[in-house]
Amino acid sequence: MSQETTSNLSLLFEKMWEDYCQISPQAKRIFNLFSTNGEVVLNDHIALRTFNISGIRIDDLAKVFETEGYRPSGEYHFPQKKLYAKHWQHENEQLPKIFISEFKLEEGSTELQRIVTKLVKELTPESVKQPHFLYSGRPWKITTQEYLKLAEESEYASWMAAFGFRPNHFTINVNAFKKFNSIEKVNEFLQKNGFKLNMSGGLIKGTPEEMLEQSSTMAEKIKVSFVDGVLEIPSCYYEFAKRYPQKDGKLYHGFIAQSADKIFESTNRY
Repeated sequence: MSQETTSNLSLLFEKMWEDYCQISPQAKRIFNLFSTNGEVVLNDHIALRTFNISGIRIDDLAKVFETEGYRPSGEYHFPQKKLYAKHWQHENEQLPKIFISEFKLEEGSTELQRIVTKLVKELTPESVKQPHFLYSGRPWKITTQEYLKLAEESEYASWMAAFGFRPNHFTINVNAFKKFNSIEKVNEFLQKNGFKLNMSGGLIKGTPEEMLEQSSTMAEKIKVSFVDGVLEIPSCYYEFAKRYPQKDGKLYHGFIAQSADKIFESTNRY
């Protein structure tokens, strides 16, 4: 891997992390909490959300990563939530995996399709091609009523409409921890320090047999400005992943759709 690739990715991830921490201050607090307890905090994966509309589909957002050597490595289906996702990996396993999901617009109601189509029309093709697009935030105007209407049908679509293009979550690599070297220990430590965790599908999603265990905080609520007012809504969450070896002895690097389905609910309003 060239020095230029390392530099480009480091800068991109740094900018994405800064944006993420601005709307999810708990992430920085959690990062510091583990760091001050002697742990090296490494990132397992970064997740992005979008709509399956030409120009901003999963593969459109992934281009910036593919230019730097990332390759598609798995796909996932979430029929109940009307979502589809893929993940990318780099040959340098020290670099985080990239997980990108999209809402399947054609499966939404006529009203949802109308609102989302109207929002996306405000995007210009030039803006999507900019390097900073992946942490540029919300590029359209939206009212509180439009947000609430979307939220009635899809928490995912309403989050995307309110926050736009930015990391939905970062994920701590629990395998790199020495003291808090299990998901149980991580969860216990976080709860003891007052962080609210996602209980959907159980505190721990996945099993050692499935080669991946995950947990996450619930997204903290922040005040977001809309065209006609301000709402306090869930922003981003922090995830934790413990991976287990496959039969060949190498760590499993994929994702479990059933677990990810529950992790998505970390941004639910209730």
